[in-house]
Amino acid sequence: MHKKNLLLFICICLLNLTFFSCNKSTNKNINTLNTTFPGFHNINFNTIFTQSENHASNDNLIKIRLNNYFSQIWEGKKLSGGVLIARGNTILLEKYTGYADANLKNPITSTTPMHIASVSKVITSLAILKLVEAKKLTLDQKVNTILPSFPYSEISVKDLLSHRSGLPNYAYLVDDPKIWDKKKELTNNDILQIFTTYKPELLSQPNTHFSYSNTNFALLALIVENITKKKFPEALSLMIFKPLGMNHSYVFQKKDFATATPSYYANGKAYKFDHLDLIYGDKNVYTTPEDLFRLSQAMYAPNFLNKDLLNLMFTPYSKEKDGVKNYGLGMRMKILKNGKKITYHNGWWHGSNAVFVHLIDEKVTIIAIGNKFSSSVYSAFKLTSLFGDYPLPMVETDTYKSDSINILLNKILDTKDNSSLGNTNEDTISIIHK
Repeated sequence: MHKKNLLLFICICLLNLTFFSCNKSTNKNINTLNTTFPGFHNINFNTIFTQSENHASNDNLIKIRLNNYFSQIWEGKKLSGGVLIARGNTILLEKYTGYADANLKNPITSTTPMHIASVSKVITSLAILKLVEAKKLTLDQKVNTILPSFPYSEISVKDLLSHRSGLPNYAYLVDDPKIWDKKKELTNNDILQIFTTYKPELLSQPNTHFSYSNTNFALLALIVENITKKKFPEALSLMIFKPLGMNHSYVFQKKDFATATPSYYANGKAYKFDHLDLIYGDKNVYTTPEDLFRLSQAMYAPNFLNKDLLNLMFTPYSKEKDGVKNYGLGMRMKILKNGKKITYHNGWWHGSNAVFVHLIDEKVTIIAIGNKFSSSVYSAFKLTSLFGDYPLPMVETDTYKSDSINILLNKILDTKDNSSLGNTNEDTISIIHK
């Protein structure tokens, strides 16, 4: 009798385990992580987009142009990294080339985390906005009410997010040997201490002028730490990476020196780490195109963030001068004469280059990450012209102005010229997609 009860107990346990496993497999695209810690939880990736948002009638032609782009620009110019372009949940192009480690000849794959440099600012901004939504702080709150030693009483959290604080860039301040010994690794707390001690003059009065400064986002990382009582790498993991299933993403720390994907000069020589490489918030997120795509998908979800807060992220704040370029809260934008808006962020640190484009109207994501320096990585920004009324001459990037590449791109991407497509019958399309 005892043996029968034992066997019955084992059978019940196996049935429960089988049910749990099946349920977990069925819901792999549904975020069900519940926690009291503020974060981007319970995003159902299966229901974010409608069928029409996942597909367009000209997607087959777009795929051909994207494949031409990758072969002629990325492979033709021997770039190293990965590209992912998607409409809704549908990936139109995802390809990788080059080496994660040039010495070992380890190829870059979909699971290779690479440094996205200033694209990290998008993620830092989202962490702050989620804390605002959770009523842990406000956008208009003065920074010195959170970081008491901060010596500028008029600068707000929003000023930091929009690069309107007037704070000089810490990287230039520490060039002065009286302020910092470059043999020592600089930390975010060191930056705060430098501003507390030396009180450098502001470049402009708060909220009067746009001045891009990495100091703003290094301080925002400290604000996240102060509010959450967690170190910034752990806070981002709990708030963003784990909830969204960004399984190959992390914030670089000293323990990652030996294992992080290296970056390279254009000639293939590896970059060495320097005194600025432990600063996070402004940079230092390592991720993959697929993980960054997870973030972009989630940003379209209705429960991702309070709609008014998310709209503030995409609102231009620097209107002192008329022009196409502007900045929201951790997000760059180009506002074209036809009224269309491109929301994006680029990144560059050492040999790493990155592009993140989030087209709100078309539900399109464009991601490019490179680990061997080349301004050609930024050519991915021009792919916006394939998805909406974004005239090619209007979408030059700030850091990418190569005339020869532009001529080639115009030929590949000009939707009025089908000569670059060659034969576009169904046989050709099916071969290209294999």
